[in-house]
Amino acid sequence: MRHRHARTSACAVLAAVGALVLTALPGSAAAQSVRADSTNPQTSHRTAAETLAVGATSDAVFQAMQRDLGLNRAQAERRLANEAEAGAVAGRLHHALGGSFAGAWVSGTESTTLTVATTDTTRLAAVRAAGARAVHVPHTLAQLDAAKDKLDRASARRAAPQASSWAVDVRTNTVQLRAADPAAARSFVAASGADRGLVSVGATAERPRPLYDIRGGDAYYMGGGRCSVGFAITRGTQQGFATAGHCGRAGTSTTGYNQAAQGSFQASTFPGRDTAWVAANSSWTSTPYVKGQGGQNVRVAGSTQAAVGASICRSGSTTGWHCGTIQQHNTSVTYPQGTVSGVTRTSVCAEPGDSGGSFISGSQAQGVTSGGSGNCSSGGTTFYQPINPLLQGYGLTLKTNTSGSEDPGPSEPGGTWSAGTVYEAGAQVTYGGTTYRCLQGHQAQEGWEPANTPSLWEQV
Repeated sequence: MRHRHARTSACAVLAAVGALVLTALPGSAAAQSVRADSTNPQTSHRTAAETLAVGATSDAVFQAMQRDLGLNRAQAERRLANEAEAGAVAGRLHHALGGSFAGAWVSGTESTTLTVATTDTTRLAAVRAAGARAVHVPHTLAQLDAAKDKLDRASARRAAPQASSWAVDVRTNTVQLRAADPAAARSFVAASGADRGLVSVGATAERPRPLYDIRGGDAYYMGGGRCSVGFAITRGTQQGFATAGHCGRAGTSTTGYNQAAQGSFQASTFPGRDTAWVAANSSWTSTPYVKGQGGQNVRVAGSTQAAVGASICRSGSTTGWHCGTIQQHNTSVTYPQGTVSGVTRTSVCAEPGDSGGSFISGSQAQGVTSGGSGNCSSGGTTFYQPINPLLQGYGLTLKTNTSGSEDPGPSEPGGTWSAGTVYEAGAQVTYGGTTYRCLQGHQAQEGWEPANTPSLWEQV
């Protein structure tokens, strides 16, 4: 049944590309006019090859196209098929037009229109014969690329204007440069040696920046030291991460795993407790992941406290991913700097640099690496600072979803339960007119309402 469905979908896709005519330009390999038709044995193999990417497209892509482009499955298939066919036609025309080719682009949603630009008016009819819309322009693509290359080389010699970007825009037949300061941009163009007649300069409100992910277990640096990210968090609209207090004091600046500027410690406690959190700059985004075995992402779904004897794994920037068991909760341990209370003892190994990193049991965040003894060659004992008291103490929300917001939804009318609140075992709340007692410590989140989670709440 599954294979029959796949064949049916493929046929629908193949039929959809029949709207595009493939007529070879004079001098190209095929001199005859043929329509892409899955029933035509002469063209079915070619059409199938050109739409292979559509047949292999995952459901996740179609779902995203529906969400972001407003297309249902059939519409998305037609669009992808037509775009694939248009790309093939554009490639043939690029080859056939040679130096007069000035770019190609598609427009439309389901019914795709391919436009091809050329500087040679004698080739416009041939472009139309191939099934594309033809436009005549003054500059070839090679000329535009050469102008952009000069800007690229200039940016290596001198600083480009702030918040600037430039690209070949085939629709306008120019190199478009946009900057916060257009006057500075024009000076930059003049100094580059690029043909100013090819470069269009304009103002932009955009402020481009590099984008990096905050992920548990990844390294971060503080001056000459290195620690590991515990768990990504949010505090209102601020993004950042929880980590160990002994890694830095409030005000200490951090750089990320890639040595890019990252943020600074907002609060830190050590000894007594071993807690801290770092607020990240706008280049960094909190993610609900911990770096697992082989660098794979391990999803963080919550912070339900695991019991003594439960399995637990740790991620750190020195030794990576290691697992063991929880041995004792509510432990006090004395380091050379003083005593730290309320940590959990485990059989998981760790080494310097792993400090601050993630302890996770299944999908549930447990705590940030504090200290220990031994190593990952001979084995050892490691303590972690539980995550729920850390979150509660600093008013942080654990990152557990993949959307851009962790804002808690509306609480149940008349109830005291609230998403984002850390509840300890034994705490009582009301929800929907019923009183519940917390069974396991956790940070509440949408979907974990007392009536929906009997593993976390019981009716009183």
